[in-house]
Amino acid sequence: MRNIKFLIAGVVFGIILVKSQVISWFRIQEMFRVQAFHMYGIIGSAIAVGMVSVLLLKRFKAKTISGEPVEIPKKQFTWGNVWGGLIFGLGWAITGACPGPLYALLGSGFGVIGMTLLSAILGTWVYGALKDKLPH
Repeated sequence: MRNIKFLIAGVVFGIILVKSQVISWFRIQEMFRVQAFHMYGIIGSAIAVGMVSVLLLKRFKAKTISGEPVEIPKKQFTWGNVWGGLIFGLGWAITGACPGPLYALLGSGFGVIGMTLLSAILGTWVYGALKDKLPH
């Protein structure tokens, strides 16, 4: 019962994904074909909100619930991120779904997305198995 808040947050997030058409295969294909601004607008606004949020966290020296300072570590560029992003984008373009809304798609009744979900889980497992051998 103590995790019910996470279930509620997930359901609300899923509803938002469905209502904003972020899970729509048609909208995703429009984005990859550069035919509409819809997805670019949503992704761009998410980036803007994230940037403002990080700025506010740093400016006001935010603390966690337990009183520890929120620390955002510096990230170093690696080519593995580029290759991973290309693979991720290719899978997104082919399947018409990114990992975020897979559960929302299943909940919306698109059972065929189960294969995409299984593939995402398998890809994560393969990465975990090969992580030490990959350039980071």
